[in-house]
Amino acid sequence: MKDIIKIHNDKPRAGTFLIAEGFGREHGKLLLLINKYRSRFENFSPLPAERIKTKGRPVEQLLLDEDQTMFLGTLLRNTEIVLDFKETLVHQFKKARLLLQTLSQHKADPNYQITRDAGKLVRKSTTDEMQAFVEYAENQGSQNAVRYYTNITRMMNGMLFIVEGKYKNLREVMSIPQLMTTASAEQIINKGLHDGMKAKKYYKNIYKDVRKNVELFAEIHGQSEVISKQLLLEDV
Repeated sequence: MKDIIKIHNDKPRAGTFLIAEGFGREHGKLLLLINKYRSRFENFSPLPAERIKTKGRPVEQLLLDEDQTMFLGTLLRNTEIVLDFKETLVHQFKKARLLLQTLSQHKADPNYQITRDAGKLVRKSTTDEMQAFVEYAENQGSQNAVRYYTNITRMMNGMLFIVEGKYKNLREVMSIPQLMTTASAEQIINKGLHDGMKAKKYYKNIYKDVRKNVELFAEIHGQSEVISKQLLLEDV
């Protein structure tokens, strides 16, 4: 069974699209059931929504926390399919809680704090370089240069990490090796932007060069999963 649980803003949640699939229900009908008792679901916590891609057209689903998911299960008649999936959900929420607990312990490690603080210094330097690059691109005629802030960071994260879920701050859920990898990648970005501007290259070519350098680094280093079994292994 695929992982049903994702971390959304530091809390385990299950998307209704996969919940419906697991319970053998139509997603639309499951949403109608939730909306019928929406106030009761919201007694536990708010109901965030997200748009996801499926085999067909994009679908908007709700993200349920553990209490909401279990409450939903009480509204369904027990069949073998429903009981089997309830059992799966219990195991997967337990696994997610354990992983978050391990992450919390991991972040209390002095070595984590040292690595995180060092990474913040690198990030500050890279952010300053990005700001200079935005101004540089604007001076060369770019109308949307400010987007490079998010584009460069998203590009780096996409090449180096496998991210399932949504986080307020991705670095807060990284392992020590991942923080070190991020710092190395940002130093590559920093140097690429600095050298490109110093050589007075066209801003789009600078971005292409930076992207290529990060791609080469990612090919050598490989991808790793954010909030993964790696954290559990490190504590053994």
